[in-house]
Amino acid sequence: MKIRAVSLIIASSLLAACSTANHVQRIAGADTVVPLHQEGEQAGRYHNLYPGKKTYPISCESDCYPSNANLVCETPGENCLYQGAQLAPQLNTGYTVRWLGHAGFMINTPNGQQVVFDPVKEQFDSPVDLAFRLASGFYRKPGDWLSESELNNLDAVIYSHIHYDHFNKADIESIGNKPRYLTPLGMADNFPTGGFNISEMAWYANTDIDDLTIHALPAHHFSARVLVPFIYEDRDKDLWNGWLLEQNGSTLFFAGDTGYSQHFKDIQQKYGDIDICLMPIASYYHEENGNWYRYVHTTPEDALTAAQELNCKVMIPWGYGNSSWKMGDHSSHSALLRLLHMYDEMKSQIPLYILNEGQSAQL
Repeated sequence: MKIRAVSLIIASSLLAACSTANHVQRIAGADTVVPLHQEGEQAGRYHNLYPGKKTYPISCESDCYPSNANLVCETPGENCLYQGAQLAPQLNTGYTVRWLGHAGFMINTPNGQQVVFDPVKEQFDSPVDLAFRLASGFYRKPGDWLSESELNNLDAVIYSHIHYDHFNKADIESIGNKPRYLTPLGMADNFPTGGFNISEMAWYANTDIDDLTIHALPAHHFSARVLVPFIYEDRDKDLWNGWLLEQNGSTLFFAGDTGYSQHFKDIQQKYGDIDICLMPIASYYHEENGNWYRYVHTTPEDALTAAQELNCKVMIPWGYGNSSWKMGDHSSHSALLRLLHMYDEMKSQIPLYILNEGQSAQL
């Protein structure tokens, strides 16, 4: 009887924890931007700062994916490891950056806070993972993940937007409600219930965790997660953000999923030159809808152009890799091959630091 009673107490406690309401804070104000459509069919939905047809400063037109001696692959452009010499710039920012795979990063800040961007441990949330498997015949190889100690000591979990390859409810339940969650506006209602502390942030809003300042910044993208034809859809119901960490005068920028637009120049003008830039370089290719894919995802040359406009002191690329879903890409590492090629073609002066999944850089 005692065992049954204890079991009932434990079960009741778990159910109570699961039913605990989330605490949601909205951070927006006079100096922030809330880009909502005010009228028409899209009234109440979010939009980009610089919509419309784009003119890109440079585009690779042919022979964009030559092999590179520093990228060792099982087959051309597929299942690769970068083995080139890494020349880390002498920045002394105090940030340590570990790439978890795809868009996921674990960041140790100069004063010891632990922050993670867009963590997705394995596959998409169910049942979309199965639908993706049936449609494309592909599951990604899971990337690196956080240790138990890191999970227990996270200060913040930061999401760029609600797309399945950036936001996973199962991982939130695993991470738990100890850290603070920072999201774009409108995103909190996608969270499971469980006492999570969520701050939704407008563009150019900021908040502090001890002496770490976190800025929510514009990105050029879109959002969607649920589609039930003729009944419900959530396209652009929730905002999409880039993020800037600032501590001891040193800055780290995570661009989020984004296409190239004027917003990069805006960010540099407002915050000055950026020390560390985590820049997406993949998911821009599509045989029929290539213009749209590039509109919302930077090509490698777009990312290099953006890094120049931000005056990044080092650029770390992401989005490709053995732990990517290869959506909008020729192969797992085609985007990296194009980056290495266009870096030389553009004679870029932005230092590159290229990580394989699980590797870290102290900058």
